[in-house]
Amino acid sequence: MEHRHFIIHKPYGYLSQFVNNQTKRKKKMLGELYDFPKGTMAIGRLDVPSEGLLLLTTNGKVSEQIRSNKIEKEYYVQVDGTITQDAINKLQKGVEIGFNGKKYITKPGKAFSINKPIFPDRVQKIRDERHGPTSWVSITITEGKFRQVRKMTAAVGYPTLRLVRIRIGEILIGNLKPGDVKEVSELI
Repeated sequence: MEHRHFIIHKPYGYLSQFVNNQTKRKKKMLGELYDFPKGTMAIGRLDVPSEGLLLLTTNGKVSEQIRSNKIEKEYYVQVDGTITQDAINKLQKGVEIGFNGKKYITKPGKAFSINKPIFPDRVQKIRDERHGPTSWVSITITEGKFRQVRKMTAAVGYPTLRLVRIRIGEILIGNLKPGDVKEVSELI
């Protein structure tokens, strides 16, 4: 069997899966974006309010390699308030977050302030300047605990307002717009 691989820009409001196990509420699924082959799986996830680069494959071995702690994942994060260098230093060294009901110290990563990136407007608006300043930070990690980046920014006093994954390893989101799907011959 020849495996297939996809790069997508997951829009805000979509689940990073193909089957909805919650019968009560209708959620938007990845399968609504493209006619993916049977057996396609998301490599890692982005939560419903998160956007950006998501890799899909029919090859479980490729999925396992990309999810490993050897591959960097970079996020552009809009936070509430003007983030300080002290907060950025803490993000770089690792911060304490809750995970599975226990305290967890994140592994050291990369973090730095960035100018506001140019992304298409989100379907759901983010609060405006009347409610105080916001700022953007790039955060690069090699692990991926549940809602880790959101928990990290909250731990240093700057809750996440918008989160967009822009890179996984050497793969960049590039010019893909929300909802775009691009089939590629390989991912790694």
